Amino acid sequence: MLMISADLPFALQRFCGDHKLRNVFTLSLMNQSRFALDYGVLIADGPWNGLCARACIVIGHDDRILHSELCENIEDEPDYQAALAALDSAAA
Repeated sequence: MLMISADLPFALQRFCGDHKLRNVFTLSLMNQSRFALDYGVLIADGPWNGLCARACIVIGHDDRILHSELCENIEDEPDYQAALAALDSAAA
């Protein structure tokens, strides 16, 4: 799993520890927002300016997108069960 966020690296590591997440590679956008621009998740105005929208993208081994969700509101969580189901379908 690759977790990309505008949070600082130490905050990402704390999040993973608090939620007992393993096998997660974390990347911070604090010094580089190119990813957010390229994937269309950079919030460009308003109170959340410069942060990333919440999104979940599942990419298969063949680089094909298996699942993609962009949350309408930053307060909303993506449908993680749908993402996991996409992974299960790809593994079957």
